Amino acid sequence: MGRGYIVEALVEQYLVNLQTVHASCISGILIGQCSSQRDYVVLAAQTPQKDCGAVRGCSLGDLDADWVTEHGRQVSRMLPGGLSVLGVFLITSPDLSKEAQNTLRKLVYAMEKLISMGRLWNLTEEDVSERVGLHICSKTKKAVCRTFDVRDPKSSARPADWKYQSGVSDSWPVLKCSVDLDLYFPLSETSSENLENSVKMSSALGEQRSSAAAEACGGSLTLAGVLQCRAYLHSHKLKARQAAEAIKRDIMNTLSSRTEMFFEDLLINEGDGGKGKMASQQPLPQRVFAPLPGTSLSLCDYMFPDEGAAEVGERFKEMLDFDIPEEQIDMTQEVITVNSEVVLEEKLADALQAQAVSPAIQKVAHRYVGVALAAGIAVLASAASLLYLND
Repeated sequence: MGRGYIVEALVEQYLVNLQTVHASCISGILIGQCSSQRDYVVLAAQTPQKDCGAVRGCSLGDLDADWVTEHGRQVSRMLPGGLSVLGVFLITSPDLSKEAQNTLRKLVYAMEKLISMGRLWNLTEEDVSERVGLHICSKTKKAVCRTFDVRDPKSSARPADWKYQSGVSDSWPVLKCSVDLDLYFPLSETSSENLENSVKMSSALGEQRSSAAAEACGGSLTLAGVLQCRAYLHSHKLKARQAAEAIKRDIMNTLSSRTEMFFEDLLINEGDGGKGKMASQQPLPQRVFAPLPGTSLSLCDYMFPDEGAAEVGERFKEMLDFDIPEEQIDMTQEVITVNSEVVLEEKLADALQAQAVSPAIQKVAHRYVGVALAAGIAVLASAASLLYLND
C-alpha cells in the first residue's frame, strides 16, 4: 500500500485556479511535512515566470528543469523547521499525461539532489525518503499521485492517496528558541581548490577529522549574534526527540541559508573590486517571518540591511505565489544581531570579482560558487558538527 497525503483544502482551490490558466503545462512545488504514516501538504506554489514578459505556463517540451529545481531550492530556504519541499506538481493537457509522468520523475530526483546539496545534515533511517509527483489533467481534472524513493534512483513509482481536508495545520505546535553564536574561523590564503578540499574534509559530520599542515592565515571570519529559530510539527504522537531534531535542523538551515546568501551577495557586488585587502564587518541577512494565509503556520525570509518589508513581500509573491500585507511581516524577531566579519586577502577578493551571479532566481549551478562561499560552507560544516555532537 502506498503513502497517503492529507492536503490542505486551500491547496485544492489553488490548484483549481491554476487549471483555468490557458497553458499546455504548469509546474510547481508542494510543501508540507513528512511522517512515518502519512504526509501533510499545506502549500503549493507555481514556478515563477522566467521572463517578465512571458505568459504564465509553457509547453512541456519547453519546461526548464534547472529553473524549476532552483525554485525549489530557494523556497526551501524560506521554510522553518518541520516543513520541507515534498515534491513537484504538473498540470498538463490530456495528450501529455504519459510524458508528464516521466518529467515528474526527473524533476523530483533533480530537486531533491539540489536541495540536499545545501543541507548540513543527512537523512536518517527514520526520515521518510519518498517524494511526491502529482499530475493533474487540465481537461478531466483527474489527479494522479505517485511517490519516488529519492534514496534509490532506480526505484519504480508507487501510487499514493491524495485527499483534501480543511484545517490540516490548525493544531500544530510551534517550537521556538534563540541560539547565541560567537564563532571565529581563520581563512587560509591558499587556492580555491584547497579550500574546496577542506570543505569536503570538514563536511563529514561526527567523523574524526584529518590532521593538516599549518598554513598562513589570509583572513578570518567571525559569526557572532543571536539566531531566532522555530519549527512546526503535526500533533499526532509527537515525541520530544522529534521536536529536538526539528529545531536543531532549523538552526543549521537558517545559519546555512543566510551565510550562503551573504557570500552570494558579495559575489554579485564583486566585493571591493578585488584590489588589495578587503576588511569589513557586515550583518548577515535578518530572518523575518510572515503568516501562511489560512493556516496557523509562518514562513520566513531573509532581509538585507538595505531592504524593507516591500522587498520581502515581493519575494513571497514571486517564490510562493501569495500576497502578504507589509504590516503582517514580523521584522522584530531579530534586529540585525548576527554579524559576519570578513577579512580577505587579494587572492580571495580577486576570486569574488571573477564570479558572476544573475539576480532574481539565481542559477548557482556553476562548478563552485566561489572561494568565499566555499570557505563559508566549511565554516557551516564546522558549526553543524558542534550542533550535532552537543544535544
